[in-house]
Amino acid sequence: MSGPRPDAGIASLWRDTAEKKSDLPCLRGDAQADVVIIGAGYTGLAAAHRLAQRGVAPLVLDAKPIGWGASGRNGGVVSAKFRLAFPTIAQGHGMEVARRMHRLALQSVDEVEALVEEYGLSGARFTRCGNLRCAHTERAFGYIAEEAEWMRHELGDDSLRSLSAGEVAEETGSRAFFGGVLSRGVGTLHPLNYVCGLAEGLTRRHGAILFERTPVTGIHRDADGVRVVTTQGEIRARQAIMATNAYSDLTPASAMVKSRLVPFRSSIIATEALPTALQERLLVNARSYGETRRMMRWFRKVDGRFVFGGRGAFGKRDSKAAFDALQRAMVSMFPDLAGVAITHRWSGHVGMTMDALPHVGRFDDRLSYAAGYNGAGVAMSTLLGRLAADFAIGESPDVALLEAGRLKAVPLYPLREVAVRLVAGWYQFLDAIGR
Repeated sequence: MSGPRPDAGIASLWRDTAEKKSDLPCLRGDAQADVVIIGAGYTGLAAAHRLAQRGVAPLVLDAKPIGWGASGRNGGVVSAKFRLAFPTIAQGHGMEVARRMHRLALQSVDEVEALVEEYGLSGARFTRCGNLRCAHTERAFGYIAEEAEWMRHELGDDSLRSLSAGEVAEETGSRAFFGGVLSRGVGTLHPLNYVCGLAEGLTRRHGAILFERTPVTGIHRDADGVRVVTTQGEIRARQAIMATNAYSDLTPASAMVKSRLVPFRSSIIATEALPTALQERLLVNARSYGETRRMMRWFRKVDGRFVFGGRGAFGKRDSKAAFDALQRAMVSMFPDLAGVAITHRWSGHVGMTMDALPHVGRFDDRLSYAAGYNGAGVAMSTLLGRLAADFAIGESPDVALLEAGRLKAVPLYPLREVAVRLVAGWYQFLDAIGR
């Protein structure tokens, strides 16, 4: 059975613990489809599943191997949130919009679970273990506890519970936090096994519809639809979907998405397997965990290892200084890890938007897209891939503030890297002084 092979170029923990599969082919020559999907991460594969489910023939192309981009590099945290808080959404747009956004967030996790069950993705290791958000200051704890109470009262969300500093210390093994909010119903997975499993399942069920190492060099409109040009041929279709997100700089064909996102590098480190004493003391409930700093750090255990990630690395390549800073942050929160060896270091891009929200819809009558997950994309990209497919076949689902017209081009785009450094530096300063 053909399927994707984890790419040898990304030296991550996920690659070294992935299920092994054979290659998917490169598309050679011309082809036809109802809808061409550019990008074979969670967004593109969820879109392909939805189209095939509805009797529409998809064809999926990726410039790199399956799992090379964010879908194979992320931390595997399956969250039901947006970067914009729900009380802020309600204040700016009204309670009905906040309720719709809340339903979309919950639906995104359900969508992951549904795909895992439908394709029998046991290797994805999806579990609804919950997430604990840990407050780095007393002020931050007051804010997230108040937000949790607001969500219980206004949105009827009973999955949230505030924990004291002592309760957080008992669960995490760290006394660096002033309390926290536990969110039940969300979870974790093995990100590379999830994307590769979806690709293999689609191939098994629908035949040769996925092609990797097939860069798209242009998209052209004609009387009947679109011509998607690759390095070795072209595909004629009625519609196209852009599913390239933070990796929209790989070819000029995705320039429309690229100009609307700010790529922000996120780095991850993983330790060797922890000694038994540390296993029993740190992260004892095996959830995912995050903190409240603007330059947020997150952490979880995987196969007995401590995995720690966060934003703040600059530039287009991995940086030893960034990984060293990440390790120092980890040890400052968890002093017990000071002598534990780091075995894996890797990073990837997060697609940030000007309004801190992802978006889905149509660029025009031939081209749909979904992008801009702002660091919370495992679940949301799965849902928005499904919705992008619905848009591509002419429907107009209610996506509230995620609608396409709100995704604006980044002003002074050539200066984005300088702007990222300035904003990140300012956030680091505010975090350092506890604001």
